[in-house]
Amino acid sequence: MRQYIVCLLLSAVLTTGAQTKDGGISQQMLQQIQQQNAPTASDRALRNALAANAIDNLAKNQATAGELDTYFSVETKKQSITDQKSSGRCWMFSGLNVLRSNFTKRTDSLTVDLSQDYLFFWDQLEKANLMLQGVIDTAKEPIDAQRVQFFFHYPLNDGGTFCGVADLAEKYGLVPSAIQPETYSADNTSKMSAIIKSKLREQGLELRRMVAAGKKAKDIQQRKTEMLSEIYHMLVITLGEPVKEFTFAFKDKNGKAVSAPKKYTPKEFYQEIVGGPLNGTFIMVMNDPRREYYKTYEVEYDRHTYDGHNWKYLNLPMEDIETLAIASLKDGRKLYSSYDVGKQLDRKRGYCDLQNFDYESLFNTTFTMNKADRISTFDSGSTHAMTLTAVDLDANGEPLKWKVENSWGASWGQSGCLIMTASWFREFMFRLVVNKQYVSDKLLKDYEQKPIMVMPEDPLFAEDN
Repeated sequence: MRQYIVCLLLSAVLTTGAQTKDGGISQQMLQQIQQQNAPTASDRALRNALAANAIDNLAKNQATAGELDTYFSVETKKQSITDQKSSGRCWMFSGLNVLRSNFTKRTDSLTVDLSQDYLFFWDQLEKANLMLQGVIDTAKEPIDAQRVQFFFHYPLNDGGTFCGVADLAEKYGLVPSAIQPETYSADNTSKMSAIIKSKLREQGLELRRMVAAGKKAKDIQQRKTEMLSEIYHMLVITLGEPVKEFTFAFKDKNGKAVSAPKKYTPKEFYQEIVGGPLNGTFIMVMNDPRREYYKTYEVEYDRHTYDGHNWKYLNLPMEDIETLAIASLKDGRKLYSSYDVGKQLDRKRGYCDLQNFDYESLFNTTFTMNKADRISTFDSGSTHAMTLTAVDLDANGEPLKWKVENSWGASWGQSGCLIMTASWFREFMFRLVVNKQYVSDKLLKDYEQKPIMVMPEDPLFAEDN
């Protein structure tokens, strides 16, 4: 009993100390906070309304809820809408949408849907190798070193950028979606990813221990190959065996076969669709107002294959990015692009406008951060890739609004597309991939300067998903 009382007294002392420690919420501070928040009749009404309604339903700005203007003065040819379902593969869907659009433009009539499942298989195997080899490369560093933790924290993911599409397609080729269709795990990646992540972490620890034990490099590489064989087997079970050869006949826009079926390997089919290398034909540009413009940056370890290309980009003002996008769209070329799509998004209408929701009036406050502030504080960043397809220009050639082809299915938004006002575009658009033929000599020269290396932990360098 005596010990029990002592424990209670000690607990009371510790609790009192925790409550009065400088920087904590003291009773005096709490009283002040509560006095400044004496409920008004309006507050009670809002509280009752929010108890039974979604915040966005009450913050909806009726002034912007009218009929949308769907006219675009510059628009590329429409194509079928894809659906990434419950996966983070938007980067792949957008990238492949660009490739098949370019193919249709080049052939004038032929259409093709490309298999995301096929390329995703190789993406996951390559990322597994990138993780395991990264663990070997950093094995002599402490387990809590930043780069070591990066590999164990993110051993695998289904996000990415257009750089991954270029590296993977060049290395492994392409196949039609009819030849290797989606599987449940391709559409719903979370469980498959969680299981493979656990296996990779286990394998990574074993490789670190092999290095610590002084094992020969060739023995470590042999063990890594055996580990990747296990990962390959897990991917075959969930995504299917990658196609090695197939027979396919191209169809026109009306669905009519225009040639006799022909045998292809995936790399031969890639040549048919793309016609040559992807790497070297495009540049990635980004708007990051925290950093100096007209400088090139490269994100360390942000790539899909160990022997591939890091994410490298030229940082530009939005005005320059808009100029590049308009030039490409006027020539009928769609573009890979990415956004912080959740900000001020009216999902029902597929419409992004800075005035869609009035959170300031609802909560009687203000939100004053600019784009740079939002990036620096993790409040905003590139979260989702979509295919830029159209722009509406005023009489002076300035953009009024933009349209993207999304990968959330044809029943979503504007028949699978999303419309963005010019003001929203400037605040929440981040990345654009543009063919070099639309880039000025000056910008190409800027892009080729020695890149400034940045870390993948930076707020802006989460992968599109």
